[in-house]
Amino acid sequence: MIKFNGRPGNDNKNNAGKPKKRRFNDKGIKMADERNGVDERAISQFAENAFLKNAKTLPVVMPQVLKHQAGQEGQRGPDKSRGEIRKGDRNPTMVQSNYAAIDLGTNSCRLVVATPTTTSFRVVETFSKVVRLGEGIIQDNELSPKAMRRTIQALKICRGVIDEYMPIVASRFVATAACRRAKNVAQFVEMAKREAGIELEVISSKEEARLSVVGCLPLLNRNIKRVLVFDIGGGSTQISLARVTDNGKTFIEGFVSLPYGVVTISEAFAGHEMSTLEYSTVVERTQAILQEFEDKHQIYQAIANQEIQVIGTSGTVTVIGAVHLKLPRYNRSAVDGIAISAPDIDYTINKIKNMGVEGRCKHPCIGQSKSDLTVAGCAIIEALMTFWPISEITVADRGIREGILLDLMHAQKTNSSHHKKNRRGGRFPYDRRVHKKQAFRSGAKGAAQVQ
Repeated sequence: MIKFNGRPGNDNKNNAGKPKKRRFNDKGIKMADERNGVDERAISQFAENAFLKNAKTLPVVMPQVLKHQAGQEGQRGPDKSRGEIRKGDRNPTMVQSNYAAIDLGTNSCRLVVATPTTTSFRVVETFSKVVRLGEGIIQDNELSPKAMRRTIQALKICRGVIDEYMPIVASRFVATAACRRAKNVAQFVEMAKREAGIELEVISSKEEARLSVVGCLPLLNRNIKRVLVFDIGGGSTQISLARVTDNGKTFIEGFVSLPYGVVTISEAFAGHEMSTLEYSTVVERTQAILQEFEDKHQIYQAIANQEIQVIGTSGTVTVIGAVHLKLPRYNRSAVDGIAISAPDIDYTINKIKNMGVEGRCKHPCIGQSKSDLTVAGCAIIEALMTFWPISEITVADRGIREGILLDLMHAQKTNSSHHKKNRRGGRFPYDRRVHKKQAFRSGAKGAAQVQ
């Protein structure tokens, strides 16, 4: 059971529904103002490009559930050393029903292969690599040739891993913010299919938010009926409000997509450590967007009353969890699912900022690849925690990939149940029309009972 720490002032009826401007402790923090100066033009340009102009959004693409047959040919034997591959539990004597999911974001390419269990699924193998597909996209809204080549190489590795676990019952490979924004996304999708054998599906921000919620369902506190899930990506940030009904179903009440993430923020202020003014600009702009969301859904008081569980899923959130736990190296099993109180998050964020670039690069749970991205993510988290009276955040080292897997497995189980029911009853045990209609039913609709 998750225990929430109350905060003085949350029960003040005079402040109901009004954001409480809680300041994080900035004592001792030396940002880049004095060392590098503040580039007012960069701040103004970032505010215009990343916040005021909506990024290009493709039409909603219906989920593609790919069915694989045993013996399907594919590229095999790529160099797995160019990324992080982790093998899960695998029983070679038991026939497994394997499922595969790829989450291609603005910063990273992630693959997971898993097999269902009675309650959830067991991870067979994972692969992840920082590819920075969205590098430079804020300049001209195009994927650069170098970024596409890096990503194609990672997708080839994914293809090789998937082929090792054939037959795959079902799979879904999605791309998010960078591809939604890119003008040359069609060229990249065609390259991925031709060179890596991966059929990418560019999903909408709404579908991305839904998948994040589905992936975090196992972390829901059964004593709390509502949840706020935020997913800080490389090129966008999804914030979803969901409710659990009395019969156990979960549906999304609303969501907001911030058209920026850790990559686009860090690139906007590239070349130096983010200054205090730049950091504050991100916080203020984020809260301006949150205000519209709050006005529509009126969740401030529900959070103050601890009626809403807050779950964070992103690299920044897991880094905060690892730094908070003082881990000698990152450990997913230690971080996933822990709850961190607001004071501890305040302390940890300031600790990360105080490290400086060199300190973050040397930290075993941050490293050079995440040094600038982590500070950008901290600005978004600080915006959330100073806007709403959040007393605690549940850390989730899970998200879109896990949401895809639960979707696919639920859809397969539902289709199997319908098929058995049709075979048992009725005058005609096998109705081709019914079977055909079910076969083309989208795997994500109604999956994992999230609407």
